[in-house]
Amino acid sequence: MAIEVGDRLPQVTFRVMTAEGPAARTTDDIFKGRKVVLFAVPGAFTPTCHNNHLPGFLAKADEIKARGIDAIAVTGVNDVFVMNAWAKASGGEGKIEFLSDGNADFAKAVGLAFDGSGFGLGTRSQRYSMVVNDGVVEKLNVEDAPGKADVSGAEHLLGQL
Repeated sequence: MAIEVGDRLPQVTFRVMTAEGPAARTTDDIFKGRKVVLFAVPGAFTPTCHNNHLPGFLAKADEIKARGIDAIAVTGVNDVFVMNAWAKASGGEGKIEFLSDGNADFAKAVGLAFDGSGFGLGTRSQRYSMVVNDGVVEKLNVEDAPGKADVSGAEHLLGQL
């Protein structure tokens, strides 16, 4: 069953890149005591993710944060090295937190994983955005198709803040 507004995020461990190399960060490390916009993508560098979804959040980052958001994070079912390369290639490094969910543990735990095996992608995350306040989901916007970034996009989310 998919996570819903009012639910607390499950405890999982993401991987992030630091100056010392890959590091583990738990759900609490990222969300406890903070108001965070989290958006999820099926895959770094994939067309909709790279050309539409992420750029929208980069363009609207200042406006989003001006509305009481402490951080913006993106998660995808990619390893930490791919997520780090995507942060650098997109210009998102230092602006958005890139959270690797390499084994799809978070996507599965929130009930928003899908089987992309038909495209050679294995298990992936559905595309969505959410507002999380101290670990509790306040807003949730799930796309009905992986190639769309309308209801999960920055513009739509900004209108909800």
